[in-house]
Amino acid sequence: MARTLLVSPEQRGALPTIRDALEAAADGAVISIAPGEYEEPVHIRRKRVTISAREPGTVTIRSPFRDQPTVSVVDGTVELSGLAVFGDVQPAIRIAGGSAQIFDCTAIAGYAAAISIGDGADVTLRGNRISDSQCGLIVENADGVVESCEIQDIVDDAVIVRLGARAALRHCTVRGAGFRGVYMYQASGSSIERCDISQTGEAGIAVADQTSPNIVECWVHDTQGVGISVGRGCGGVIEDCRVENTAPPGVLIDEGARTEVRRGAESKPPVGATATSGNKQDQEKIDELLAELDGMIGLTGVKSEVRALIDEIQVNEWRRNEGLSVNAVSNHLVFTGAPGTGKTTVARTYGNLLKALGILPHGRFKEVSRRDLVGQYIGHTAEKAASAFDDARGGVLFIDEAYTLSRPSGGGADFGQEAIDTLVKLMEDHRDEVAVIVAGYTSEMGEFLAANPGLASRFAKTLEFENYTPEQLVSISGHLARGDDYLLGDDLDLALLEWFTQVDRDANFGNAREARKLLERMRKSQSTRLRNLGRRPSRDELRTLSLDDLLDAIRE
Repeated sequence: MARTLLVSPEQRGALPTIRDALEAAADGAVISIAPGEYEEPVHIRRKRVTISAREPGTVTIRSPFRDQPTVSVVDGTVELSGLAVFGDVQPAIRIAGGSAQIFDCTAIAGYAAAISIGDGADVTLRGNRISDSQCGLIVENADGVVESCEIQDIVDDAVIVRLGARAALRHCTVRGAGFRGVYMYQASGSSIERCDISQTGEAGIAVADQTSPNIVECWVHDTQGVGISVGRGCGGVIEDCRVENTAPPGVLIDEGARTEVRRGAESKPPVGATATSGNKQDQEKIDELLAELDGMIGLTGVKSEVRALIDEIQVNEWRRNEGLSVNAVSNHLVFTGAPGTGKTTVARTYGNLLKALGILPHGRFKEVSRRDLVGQYIGHTAEKAASAFDDARGGVLFIDEAYTLSRPSGGGADFGQEAIDTLVKLMEDHRDEVAVIVAGYTSEMGEFLAANPGLASRFAKTLEFENYTPEQLVSISGHLARGDDYLLGDDLDLALLEWFTQVDRDANFGNAREARKLLERMRKSQSTRLRNLGRRPSRDELRTLSLDDLLDAIRE
């Protein structure tokens, strides 16, 4: 079994840096990185290792050295997943030789290619987001499979496949490039299948210099140059592609090119990174996530509602794959109820379920509140709201205490309504690309949904999270204690039940948060008690929380 090394500057027993973990890692090791920002270069040479974020989308890696790639792999066998990697004048990720799998990562390099692949490497990219770079992806003298990736807001060419490279681009979205969307030269054997390419300064797809790709069922649109251009001496096939709103003639094939243009049915197959048709469902992962959901304490109604949603989505995917009609279904949800009732946990699980079902390319979870969406001057709010939405595309945008957007801030101009209006439009325009979940108190969420005439209709369902019963809070306390290597002492269950039964449970009662805070106070009381023993406590004493600890904690 592969050894797992944890990286966390804060956690006792963990390794403080990724470099420390790499030095300690044997071949086949898994390096799991705790949430945070890591300012260090990651160099991997001739090693087989997996590096992943413990919680996808929560780990950022930057190199303090501008002239080095942030993540550099030389002749290694590496898997990277769930990371956000930032470069500067060198690529964010550079793969030279060996093999690599890069899943659900974000790559940005201001003055270089975000991801550069070369020197005979064999690389698979899936579910990645590449943006805000000089070039997006470069594949040179290497083999690559690029699936369900988003490449956008690129200064020069978004994708370059060249000089002996052989790459397959499938179900990718390329949007916003200063020059070409995809540029291929001396790259025979490559293909572009069911990709969505738009908003380029020149051609959407440019093929040159003895390259003969298969370009199949792509949608090329809204480009300043021609949609697809093929140079002299090139071959390949352009089959059943849609080319719309581009410079004429749409498809430009130079004299001397051997490219065959085939046009079949007028169907419009789904294209791009968020296309759902034919997406693979991971049944094992679906079952695992549903088991996790069932294992949560309480929430009987919520668990039933989520299961019903997942059943409907799964059956719709089966129907779609059989060519049967499927009604449009929104993945947006409203979560109502008191704090501490598991809304964030269920939202994360729901996002991972949508990923396992093939509905969303990754389970990235972005949690925001009013301050992340509302600006301080005219136009700033729309920009902030759109940016937050864009960051969550392909995953879940979770807006906690969403009702605060519909409440005036009490000082001068308030732009909460502008944020709501912006989100309403984005939720409709990109309803297949993101799941928006808004959460908050039940009555206040009713006011929020009334803030825009079209807001309520954007959501598929409202799930009500009920308060935990005293018995459930005792079970939660035991679960939290065991997770931190503590045990509840004799009769402590009964004492906790009495406490949770008689405690004031007003509208601000925190449910599971109250249980966690009480345990924290109990651990503090235990520390004082053990310190005053006058001897080193035994292992059992260190693990056991007593009735005295509870009584001391509730007196605080």
